[in-house]
Amino acid sequence: MDNKSIGINKGSDYRNGVLCVLACQLVWGVLPVYWQSLVPIPSWIIILYRMTTMFVYTYIVARFKYTRAEIWAPLKEKGVFARYLLNGLLLTANWSTYIWAMTTGRMIQSSIGYYLEPIVICVFGAVFFKEKLTQYNITAVVLAALSLTVMLVHYGQVPGVALGLALTWACYSALKKATDRPAILELVYETAALAVVAAVAIIIIEAKGIGALSYGVPGKYALLFASGLVTLIPIALFGSAAKKVELFLIGLAQYISPTITLLLGIFVYKEPIDRVQVVSFAIIWIGLVFFSYGEYKAYKEHLQS
Repeated sequence: MDNKSIGINKGSDYRNGVLCVLACQLVWGVLPVYWQSLVPIPSWIIILYRMTTMFVYTYIVARFKYTRAEIWAPLKEKGVFARYLLNGLLLTANWSTYIWAMTTGRMIQSSIGYYLEPIVICVFGAVFFKEKLTQYNITAVVLAALSLTVMLVHYGQVPGVALGLALTWACYSALKKATDRPAILELVYETAALAVVAAVAIIIIEAKGIGALSYGVPGKYALLFASGLVTLIPIALFGSAAKKVELFLIGLAQYISPTITLLLGIFVYKEPIDRVQVVSFAIIWIGLVFFSYGEYKAYKEHLQS
């Protein structure tokens, strides 16, 4: 193969990676429409179905590449099951908070959480992995703290959804640093045990007539079975993109989805937004500008080294 062909392939991989990044963020951004379409089914029932179907779809995908023995063999190693169970609990907590927020009129606050997420991850990196904070990172952290303080003082309560989403994902990301198996297998391990519990819970509540079937909306019930798939699609797109484009681009693109969700919350679902929230968003966005510029500088320095 000549150099020209290699260049074309590299260019094609990069373009595909960029498309995967954008598709991932667009899907994540418009997912609130899907979750809203399941109302009036309560969020806790939606969460049970998501936990179960997420494992089913993930396992099906894994079986295209691995045998049953290859999939389950790593769990025989000491401590592996407990590690992935903890990962799964954090992932479930994050997605459960997200789904609850999407179905109870809290899209705007969830957007704040996803804007805070990269900054919290940065702080975790410094605290737990001794990663060095730049002046840009520190500025972003201070502004994020200021934004949360403004909301805390004005509303007299901690923005639980925003902090819950940011903290659970940051903890999950930190624990993922200690794992090195293929992404699809890790998802199988992280969802397996909880899927069993969720499946049993579904059988019980449906048998008692208090589950999704009791709401008498067959179309919405059918949609429930796609809940695991719509969760898996953006994760799969993200995994594909991570191998083809720079982490800086992936990090920058992750602001697309909360922005779409924010706009949906304001203009489509008419969630109230006041001046304090606008000020808080403005402060966070200024922090994200500093944060992104710092990441860009670090990326450029890495290329030159």
